[in-house]
Amino acid sequence: MLSIILPVLNEAEHIAASLTRLQALRADDVELIVVDGGSSDDTVRLATPLADRLVHAHRGRARQMNAGAALAKGDILLFLHADTELPRDALNAMQEVREGLASPAHAWGRFDVRIEGRSRMFVLIAALMNLRSRITGIATGDQAIFVRRDAFNAVGGFPEQPLMEDIELSRLLKSRTKPLCLREKVTTSGRRWEKYGIWRTIVLMWRLRLLYWMGIPAERLAKAYR
Repeated sequence: MLSIILPVLNEAEHIAASLTRLQALRADDVELIVVDGGSSDDTVRLATPLADRLVHAHRGRARQMNAGAALAKGDILLFLHADTELPRDALNAMQEVREGLASPAHAWGRFDVRIEGRSRMFVLIAALMNLRSRITGIATGDQAIFVRRDAFNAVGGFPEQPLMEDIELSRLLKSRTKPLCLREKVTTSGRRWEKYGIWRTIVLMWRLRLLYWMGIPAERLAKAYR
């Protein structure tokens, strides 16, 4: 079985549509777990009938994803952000994940990403993100990271830090195997980029990454990110 774990917080505006797109997978031996971090809107009410399980956890994406993983039945865990969509042919994509992780060469992986939005810049930004990920072996949460349960447990899951938890998990998993980099694309929302400005967001993210590599604690960086 493959388990999809979806951390959410105040996603009432989009959660029903996001989960509806995943319903066909539930008939294909895919478990869908939604982990709420304390939503104050209708997220829980809307998500409950569209998931195999809805659970509550302390707020924080890493904590929520770890809580979902602890309850999941699947041998493969796929972590999907609420504003990210799986490839259009999701059934085939999940089969690729299963087949790829059946090989001892890969214990984890991610998809390529495209960014949905009005700006033409998003095409270039996504291409550079995918290239950087292939070169470095580091994946971001927007790329829908998937991992065998045994490898996830062996590295202790996501470090429970408020930022860069995806980068830190990638570092840990990369010490075991190279990532399986699937060229099928997941689609992530560009709404944050558009809201705060594309160039401003690019500069902010590169600055935060640089500071993180220099050893600045994630707790300090999270304040700048917010």
